[in-house]
Amino acid sequence: MVEARHAMKDIKACSVKGCGSEAERSISGEAAYDAGLKVDEGLKRVHLCKEHYREYKKLSKKDRQLGTLGRKSKG
Repeated sequence: MVEARHAMKDIKACSVKGCGSEAERSISGEAAYDAGLKVDEGLKRVHLCKEHYREYKKLSKKDRQLGTLGRKSKG
């Protein structure tokens, strides 16, 4: 059986300072920094473990909702 292409990538550690857990998701570095996560500024992508991804979702909930209001289709 052939593995998915994304499954062959190296396993990365969470990019949040002080966390060494295995990363499960990645988001833009700007979004993580704006949400208040303790990541290095200027990174293009950051990798987050399950716990820090949940924290990111909670911290950025209002911003993400406001961002999608203008994109909803009328019809």
